[in-house]
Amino acid sequence: MLVVRTIAEARQACARFRAAGKSLGLVPTMGALHAGHLSLVRAAKESCDAVAVSIFVNPTQFGPKEDFSSYPRVFEQDCQTLQAAGVDVVFAPSVEEMYPPGASTFVEVEGLSDRLDGASRPGHFRGVATVVAKLFHIFAPDVAFFGQKDAAQVAVLRRMVRDLRFAVELKVCPTMREPDGLAMSSRNRNLSEGERRQALVLYRALSAVEKRFQGGEVDSGKLIGEAQRILKEEPGVQVEYFRVVDPETLEDVADVSPGSLVAVAARVGATRLIDNLLL
Repeated sequence: MLVVRTIAEARQACARFRAAGKSLGLVPTMGALHAGHLSLVRAAKESCDAVAVSIFVNPTQFGPKEDFSSYPRVFEQDCQTLQAAGVDVVFAPSVEEMYPPGASTFVEVEGLSDRLDGASRPGHFRGVATVVAKLFHIFAPDVAFFGQKDAAQVAVLRRMVRDLRFAVELKVCPTMREPDGLAMSSRNRNLSEGERRQALVLYRALSAVEKRFQGGEVDSGKLIGEAQRILKEEPGVQVEYFRVVDPETLEDVADVSPGSLVAVAARVGATRLIDNLLL
């Protein structure tokens, strides 16, 4: 497995793949890898001849009071995991490599970037879109792989790819969960034992909405009310939002239909978690 730190090295590796007629899959990550990331790697290996993984904790998607400095970083462990998984290239640039001094160019997807996480984290999706656009520019992958847990991010990136005519296919893989239902996340490492138990209420609320919907309830207000009732069972969990939205526009829907996205964000202690289900 090749580990590269510069854009020039990454492009050289990609050029070798292209010269050999190999298709390239890209899995963008911020490291602290878990089974969810590895499911993306497996999907990439099944679809493409070569797989590149980026590990970059992107500062532009964190707000001034968010957890950039405390975001888990375990690079050596991540590399061992990726080598065992059969990854071909790991790209781990510095902040200065991705954002040269004086950098002032950003990608913003208007409208979508202000919904769900974007409403409470101003500038977050601008940072996401910018760094992913840079990665697409560097690697020119045939396919890029993302997780369903980041459904709002997926919607933003799909619009960016469409609007900017990137020649890349986005593949979205199912959310990976712990046996008790907790969505896998790098931030789960920051939860205490008690906080982890409290965090299970997010999936309980989502599951209750799904059950009510399967039973015939289509009024989003009633479904959200059911979720709020369950979320109150854990007063230590501070809910940021619980919404039922169109998965492409992220706009609220009044009458729920198959394919609607039910999404939640909350703080459990100092840790912000997100989760969702497609009905």
